[in-house]
Amino acid sequence: MKFTDRLNNLGTETAFSVSQDAQEFQKSGKKVYPYHLGDLDIPTPSNIIDSTYRAMKDGKTGYNPPAGLPELRKIIAETVGAERGIDYSLHNVVIQPGGKPVISKFIQALMNPGDGVLYPNPGYPIYESQIKYFKGKAIPYNYISKDISFEIDRDRLEKSIDESTKLLIYNNYQNPIGAESDLDEMEWIANIAKKYNLIVLSDEAYFNIRYEGTSKSIASLPKMKERTVILYTFSKTFAMTGWRLGAAIGPIHLMKIFTKLAINDESCTNHFIQYGGIEALEGKKDGANKILKELKIRRNLLATHLESIPSIKVFRPNTTFYLFPDVTEIYMMLKCKTYEEFRLKILNKTGVSFCTREHFGTPLPDETKKYVRFAYSGISVKEINESMIKLKKFLLPLENLVLSE
Repeated sequence: MKFTDRLNNLGTETAFSVSQDAQEFQKSGKKVYPYHLGDLDIPTPSNIIDSTYRAMKDGKTGYNPPAGLPELRKIIAETVGAERGIDYSLHNVVIQPGGKPVISKFIQALMNPGDGVLYPNPGYPIYESQIKYFKGKAIPYNYISKDISFEIDRDRLEKSIDESTKLLIYNNYQNPIGAESDLDEMEWIANIAKKYNLIVLSDEAYFNIRYEGTSKSIASLPKMKERTVILYTFSKTFAMTGWRLGAAIGPIHLMKIFTKLAINDESCTNHFIQYGGIEALEGKKDGANKILKELKIRRNLLATHLESIPSIKVFRPNTTFYLFPDVTEIYMMLKCKTYEEFRLKILNKTGVSFCTREHFGTPLPDETKKYVRFAYSGISVKEINESMIKLKKFLLPLENLVLSE
């Protein structure tokens, strides 16, 4: 059997490969502390489950419109529009089986082979995978680390734009690094899009996972609504990762193309689950508020532990459920030659399982600092404390040894 050549360009979500190592470690009878996968161990709010069950019992199990249920599209348009200060109608919304399909449809609809697509690196690995799979030119832009944040390398981004560049993927409230643009940076990105006539995919999966401050969408800036597609998902805010429910929100003429792609790809999004989405947005918000409160507790606890290790540098993002510490000094102390060696050494010594910077795009040639990602969405407060005690017991003697030499 011979497979198509284009499969050679298809990447994967590499956090799942880390899960395999963690499972093998666990089979040996040892405890794993799962910081590697951005899933939630918090249950979906019960009112969402109950509403979905009622829809199943009421026979909402057949086909539905390819663009999604009009009532769900309407409430998403109203909710997203109100939160972002934008006027949307249901015709601006196409329901998707999760947020991820929005990436693929955006690229299929707007990128010809050879077209350039700017995407964040480090960033969600599916961006790069889909660009290359559909034979586009993947153009990474990176971030500069500051004392309490990461900022987009503006000079590098603009210099990488050429005549082939057509699209820009922008993930504010960013996975894996937790970065968020201030207004100046967001306005700069918007001006770049307008200057070079780029269409923007604004991945807003973590828009509502916010502990301090107020989220803002690039689509709300002047003349950006008509050139921006928002990726919206229920996965994070409502602990619905396995439900696979999301939406694309953008210009009506483009949403018609998304609907056509939906007809070809999946016919329609799961019928009864969409009633869970309606309940999530129209019903009580107690469950979502509890999820956010729990995540904030975990963020503060994990950050406090990591900050107590002198050789780790970490800041506390106001959004997402990730920490992206600089572990360069520890990497050197352990005399590691690769990220994989570093990751597996920590796993085998402590049971602490995390992803590294390499799992979020190919590192750029001039990168010198070493980073890892801790996802605290799927690990309890008790396990955070246990894991950090083990990590410190392993690392602090190494630091003392280095200091005494």
